[in-house]
Amino acid sequence: MNDTIQPWKRVGTRPVGSFRIFNIRSDLRVNPRTGREHDLFVIESVDWVNACAITPDGHLVMVEQFRHGSETVELEVPGGMMDPGETDPVATAVRELQEETGYTGESAHAIAYMHANAAIMNNRCHTVLVTGARLTCPRDLDNGEDIAVRMVPLDDVPRLVAAGRIRHSIALAALHHLDLWRRGYLPATPSA
Repeated sequence: MNDTIQPWKRVGTRPVGSFRIFNIRSDLRVNPRTGREHDLFVIESVDWVNACAITPDGHLVMVEQFRHGSETVELEVPGGMMDPGETDPVATAVRELQEETGYTGESAHAIAYMHANAAIMNNRCHTVLVTGARLTCPRDLDNGEDIAVRMVPLDDVPRLVAAGRIRHSIALAALHHLDLWRRGYLPATPSA
């Protein structure tokens, strides 16, 4: 028995649909174990960002908003999609933080990324750490946003997660990255 997992060879691909914020394609791939072809669907999306912004007094800048998929109000870190032409996740996270909250920071750098949903999506979600965050400007919400800013003491975050107050999976992953950074498992500054 071979325990080495091999990539599935793509023998065909075709677009299925375009839906403003994502596209769907169908890939015909061959299972290397069985040699059989399978028609698989992939959601194509731009990369996403999450901003973990920490104030000098040890608070995490968070946002609360209604989420249409779950039909719930969620407590999350600020973030969003990279706009057309944006290639730097750090710049995007800084932009999203400022637009959604009015906060800017003294420094910002990416501390991690993850595959948003590797089973069916092709994009990544970047976690960006912003330190020295301060309220410096008015918010700039677009017409589709209704967001409240919430200041959460960093030490309260685990309790809020355990209590089910923070439930958005992408935000939870960002908070895990933040915790790893705070424990010294992720670099304190960007690598050259």
